Amino acid sequence: MSPSWITAFLDNAPQHHHESVGFWQEATGYAVSPPRGDHDEFATLLPPDGDAFLKVQRRHAGADRIHLDLHVPDPLAAADAARVAGATIVADRGYVVMASPAGFVFCFVDHPASRRPAATVHGPGSAVRVAQVSIDVPRPAYDRELAFWTAVTGWPQRASSVTEDFRFLVAPQGQPLGLLLQRLGADDTGEVRAHLDWATTDRAAETERHLGLGARVLAQHRYWTVLADPVGRVYCLTDQDPG
Repeated sequence: MSPSWITAFLDNAPQHHHESVGFWQEATGYAVSPPRGDHDEFATLLPPDGDAFLKVQRRHAGADRIHLDLHVPDPLAAADAARVAGATIVADRGYVVMASPAGFVFCFVDHPASRRPAATVHGPGSAVRVAQVSIDVPRPAYDRELAFWTAVTGWPQRASSVTEDFRFLVAPQGQPLGLLLQRLGADDTGEVRAHLDWATTDRAAETERHLGLGARVLAQHRYWTVLADPVGRVYCLTDQDPG
């Protein structure tokens, strides 16, 4: 059941889909594919090298969110195994739409991909790449959600040296995206959700570049900076190695 590839989907509220896509195209430096789907709701951010791992979707209704596509040889078999681990099936559309025990939406798909794109260089010494998805989980659901994603991916856990509220799932070599399970604060009783983490060799320079594209800083921490894009989607720039 371990996925051979993970794709992150930026699902956009319909009223600002195009603005969101424009920002993420500029921020990543990737091209955007022609739209596809029954209502032209899907598109892919195309890196200059390697296989795609970031896609966008215009939602028919609802707020911004992120969902994951887990690439597996047999989506139905993977869905059956995920149900044993605690997931529920939302829909079978040729690909299988699932929800984790805490309600995080993901899909099993069978599209092949294997070549991780290189980091993008935006200036002298400033290389960057979207490198991780943080699944942000309310405290009551955290232990079960961590166990679920460990079972679904088959990836080993690694503790954080920064806080006990972070637990990494270490992706195999060549995967485009790692996973971080973050336990939210006691006062955060919202739904499970996710955000993207960028890895960069020059966080200060990259922060300035993102501010120039319309983002704003929400918080500064020792090893990461929290930002919001022009439509309010939260993400982080981190000191991880983008290579």
